Amino acid sequence: MITRLSELFLRTLRDDPADAEVPSHKLLVRAGYVRRIAPGIYSWLPLGLRVLREVERVVREEMDAMGAQEILLPSLLPRDAYETSNRWTEYGPDLFRLKDRRGNDYLLGPTHEEMFTLTVKAEYNSYKDFPVTLYQVQNKYRDEQRPRAGILRGREFLMKDSYSYDLTDEGLAASYQAHRDTYERILQRLNIKYVIVAATSGAMGGSASEEFLAESPIGEDTYVRCLESGYAANVEAVTTPAPEAIPFDGLPDASVHETPGATTIDTVVAWANTASLGRTITAADTLKTLVVKTRVPGGEWELLGVGIPGDRELDEKRLEAALEPAEFVMITEGDFTKNPFLVKGYMGPKALLENGVRYLVDPRVVDGTSWITGADEDGKHVVGLVAGRDFTPDGTIEAAEVRDGDPSPDGAGPLVAARGIEVGHVFQLGRKYTDVFELDVLGENGKPVRPTMGSYGIGVSRLVAVIAEQMHDEKGLCWPAEVAPADVHVVIANKDETARAGAEELAAALDKARVRVILDDRKSSPGVKFKDSELLGIPQVVVVGRGWAEGNVELRDRFTGEAREVPAAEALETVLAAIRG
Repeated sequence: MITRLSELFLRTLRDDPADAEVPSHKLLVRAGYVRRIAPGIYSWLPLGLRVLREVERVVREEMDAMGAQEILLPSLLPRDAYETSNRWTEYGPDLFRLKDRRGNDYLLGPTHEEMFTLTVKAEYNSYKDFPVTLYQVQNKYRDEQRPRAGILRGREFLMKDSYSYDLTDEGLAASYQAHRDTYERILQRLNIKYVIVAATSGAMGGSASEEFLAESPIGEDTYVRCLESGYAANVEAVTTPAPEAIPFDGLPDASVHETPGATTIDTVVAWANTASLGRTITAADTLKTLVVKTRVPGGEWELLGVGIPGDRELDEKRLEAALEPAEFVMITEGDFTKNPFLVKGYMGPKALLENGVRYLVDPRVVDGTSWITGADEDGKHVVGLVAGRDFTPDGTIEAAEVRDGDPSPDGAGPLVAARGIEVGHVFQLGRKYTDVFELDVLGENGKPVRPTMGSYGIGVSRLVAVIAEQMHDEKGLCWPAEVAPADVHVVIANKDETARAGAEELAAALDKARVRVILDDRKSSPGVKFKDSELLGIPQVVVVGRGWAEGNVELRDRFTGEAREVPAAEALETVLAAIRG
């Protein structure tokens, strides 16, 4: 197929879009692959749609190869099933909700566990029908609060979601592993650098959960790994090794001190090191108490106290994951007014526990550890407050930041932090949804059996952005051959009619060899054509220019940057060899 740039619906841009923050967003817009319609909503133009369809093809081929069967369910879904699973409320404000003209509630599907389970229930009733794995490639909708980075984080996006149904836990484990292996093959075919990390299940529910993260400094997901053992996890899933409890017999009693103006950890530490406490105090010796408001879906807001060592910051993503499905917000001035026992800058465990506020602490706050913390009185702190003696928290919570050098949960060595973009997620859901919808089938022994379920998602449109993010240079995109919108970009860089005729002849020969060709036959200057060829990122570029008079053309490899002259008579064979390589 020959695509002529003189006829292609394409407009490249020289300047980055004003709202673009990351390279993939800038380049996909500048190269005319996508266009913004509204925040988080993008149109796919011809070349962009080609790349999207190629990524979709790779995903389909691998899913079909593992034995999954493709179906297609609606995006517009009735409320009832999601009400039954409680996700109508659990999803919170991320769910697009709407009513039809009769006042019936609908949603735009963010994921389809409910619909797939009901579909299997309607069609299958015997153990002979299992195991089965179904998948679809379909647009999903989530009302992101802050859509950003172009198609990396949109409100409408294309996703492959699949669901396995097995009769045993061993069968689920096998289906899970099959999907895990399939995702690895997909990402390897797309040349994406990735890491698999342990993750939390969130609103999906279930037990085992892993994320596939594309390595990227602009990624929104922070993960850690232990180089000694290979342990890797999203920070939300990291568990903090708790130290052994310390005997507190003989520890001095807690004492309250005047600390006017010491409302931050730094000022508390500065005060403590001038107060003759007998040792050097650091932020790690202080206990920072934060108060948030939480509520379960459909419930009332209630206060929650969180205690973390003062040398750590609160990680809101970790707190959010720990509280799931409950949501949280930070308290406001109105909450301080309404609850006078909350003394800003001087909060500690005592007042919270005395007033019935649940108080959860970092796992490092074990019995026998001694802390400097707020005394719940303006201008006062307490020194030597001992966990297990002077206060007893209601439990632990993973809410403090994870840092480079923290011990790995497997005890093998320190953790190293990095950033990545989530491209896939696999879950062993178990019987959460088959229980909700009472999916039972007749077992081999004549008794009912309830299937167990897995859920597996991979972001098709997000993969396009990830490839662009990982494979570009200062000049433009560098598509891998597997998903490029064309195989060869032929540039006519000479006004000579014989050169133009030669380029047309080469393009026709490539087309006959079933090579996808973009032919830049525009009347633009050679400089404009060269810049566009670099921006568009087709793997192989053939320049028919000044060398044509000597019987040569220039062959450029967009990925490596290598350029060489080859005889025009050998151009076809040389290009085919480069493509098929």
